[in-house]
Amino acid sequence: MTTEEPELTPVQKMGEAIADRVERWMPSPFLFAIILTYVAAIAAFLSEGSAVTEIALSWYDGFWNLLQFAMQMVIILVTANVVAYHPKVKNLILALVRLPKNGRQAVVLVGLGSMLTSWISWGLGLIFGAILVREMGKRAYHDATPVHYPLLAVAGYLGMSLTWGWGMSSSAGLLQATEGNTLMQMGFVDRIIPATEWVFHSYPLTLTGLSLIFGSTMLYLLCPPNKNCKGIEHYIKINNEKTNKNPVATIEKSVKKLSLADRLDNSKILGGIIALTGVALFARAFFTQGLGALDLNVLNFGFLMVGLLLFTSPTSYLKEFYDSIEGSAGVILLFPFYAGIIGIMTGTGLVDTMTESLLSIATPSNFPVIAWITGGILNVFVPSAGGEWAIIGGPMLLASAELGIPYGQTIASYAVGDAHTNLLNPFWAIPLLAITGLRARDMFGYAITMMILLIPFLAITLYLLPY
Repeated sequence: MTTEEPELTPVQKMGEAIADRVERWMPSPFLFAIILTYVAAIAAFLSEGSAVTEIALSWYDGFWNLLQFAMQMVIILVTANVVAYHPKVKNLILALVRLPKNGRQAVVLVGLGSMLTSWISWGLGLIFGAILVREMGKRAYHDATPVHYPLLAVAGYLGMSLTWGWGMSSSAGLLQATEGNTLMQMGFVDRIIPATEWVFHSYPLTLTGLSLIFGSTMLYLLCPPNKNCKGIEHYIKINNEKTNKNPVATIEKSVKKLSLADRLDNSKILGGIIALTGVALFARAFFTQGLGALDLNVLNFGFLMVGLLLFTSPTSYLKEFYDSIEGSAGVILLFPFYAGIIGIMTGTGLVDTMTESLLSIATPSNFPVIAWITGGILNVFVPSAGGEWAIIGGPMLLASAELGIPYGQTIASYAVGDAHTNLLNPFWAIPLLAITGLRARDMFGYAITMMILLIPFLAITLYLLPY
């Protein structure tokens, strides 16, 4: 007796076909970075006529150019991880996973959770989304609810791939909102560009709202039939997982046996006072300067203090940092290699050629689309929005000024290009992969499918939506 295969919709067929091929051919994130290094080198050799020695030296010279920015990004990622793993936040996640009644609802809920939290902070959205994916997968397993775990992971990654660039942690926006930033020093702009122009403005807010609707719809349509779903049990052994203990409760219980010095290390009073002071200073910046106070340092400071306020005990907070750093190890390793790619592209003039070619066809009507395409192409080679913006932000802002395009619209259009191709480059998925137990090749077939499905939506919206 043969079992009849379920009939697939065109979107489902597309998702399964791409997923099948990517699962066989997708390299690991580290190998992906190494391959892109060779691609950039070959492109520089063919396009710019650069000698092998010049390419190698440019790679070497650029290797450590992102150290400061890498540290800032790691702080965002780690502090968001600490906040997302706090028992109160974890309880919220466990409450959310009980809401869906079927696999489609589960995928859409994870996508919405990821996109909304990523608007607040890309690090929080990435980690919150990853934990939500894992817990939703476990819940579906125990309830015998068919859900496709790789697509669930893509839903948890969608905030990092769509909405974060329009939110409060936009790297390009935060850099331009910082007084004395690099592009101001180089003379490309003569003022800061406050958050009221690139996040708290009707243009990025409308883009975010439309993306929530379209992204959720595509996730719903991509869900395979129940028979074709592979749950979490196909990828990890969930029955052997260790029970997650409450780190705060564990430390509080052991404090009774500790010395005076250890009691001070775990003092909620000492930790709480400094945390409350920090949160008050964070809030004061917005009371005195308004929404325009938001910049990269203010955001990092806020998350550091909120995390300490949640844990209060300095020792428990430090322990959570230790645990969270492990999930960031791959990002720390790959940042220098992508900085090396930046070195090749800038040192040989390759990025100038690419930028000039794209901006030469820009007009006032199509400039947002050109900015999106430019950000997307560059992000494949350099998946660091701040690193990319340091290279291309100056020419981009100059071109926008000449064409009469507002700076906020330029930043928002470019930012979604940077986010969009995260669905192709697995660099920022490393922490999510570590939490979900998946390999890049397991989920990136559906990620690439989602990237393709977003192209007509983003092209039309960016072309037609007024600032």
